[in-house]
Amino acid sequence: MTPSSSAVSVLDPDLTLLPAVAHRLDFTEHQAEVPLHTHRKGQLILALHGAVTCTAADQIWIVPPHCGVWIPGAIPHSARATANARLNYLFVEPGAANLPDSCRTLSISPMIREMIDRLADEGADYPADGHAARLARVALDELARMPRQRFNLPVSGNPKIRLIADALTTEPSDRRTLGEWAGRVAMSERSLARLIVRETGLTFGRWRQQLHLVVALRELASGEAVQNVSVALGYDSVNAFITMFKKALGTTPAQYFAQRNGGRSPARPGRPRSR
Repeated sequence: MTPSSSAVSVLDPDLTLLPAVAHRLDFTEHQAEVPLHTHRKGQLILALHGAVTCTAADQIWIVPPHCGVWIPGAIPHSARATANARLNYLFVEPGAANLPDSCRTLSISPMIREMIDRLADEGADYPADGHAARLARVALDELARMPRQRFNLPVSGNPKIRLIADALTTEPSDRRTLGEWAGRVAMSERSLARLIVRETGLTFGRWRQQLHLVVALRELASGEAVQNVSVALGYDSVNAFITMFKKALGTTPAQYFAQRNGGRSPARPGRPRSR
């Protein structure tokens, strides 16, 4: 049966003034697409299983296992979850914690994961002076200390860059050169190169590599095989893809997910795994 309800409809976090409330979501029960919306409270999106890609503040953010995306309050955002995604949302009242005032990917320690998961059992109406309130306070203090990661792709609001980003997100194996993209958006190659650096802070090559990393993390977290991901991204060989991944994250895909999944690779049974 196809899920019919949107994840946005299950909870309005702004109905409570509690400093923090958590909510658990299983996307086998909800539509994969979470439409553009906003709320007063800031939101941490934490992946328990699978992955979710968020769009906020002219950036595309990936939430792989053991990381979370922080979206401050009042910032419009949308998301798309993998079919196997299970998430915890943590909604934080403005000013309740020393968290960034812009979107960030945060590493999440096992302790914080467990605390947020425990808080999700309490709902949105726990006593402000009880155990859950103390748990929320400690979780927020610890969350503010978590290191930042770079699992995002700057896309900007520029329509020409947005066109390229949308095309490459839809078909990441597209290997058109900068010159070929320049022709498509009716610019000179030099002008497009300058525009991309000005709007994203990255050269075209680095920007496309970051997009590949974002897509790869999402697909690998959903259980896709490394070989299939390398083909989908247009790499000539699995080794070339693994080299890109290791250069970006310092480890191979198999090692990266084994470190975060207690030694378990995300690849599905019977499919090839990374070396």
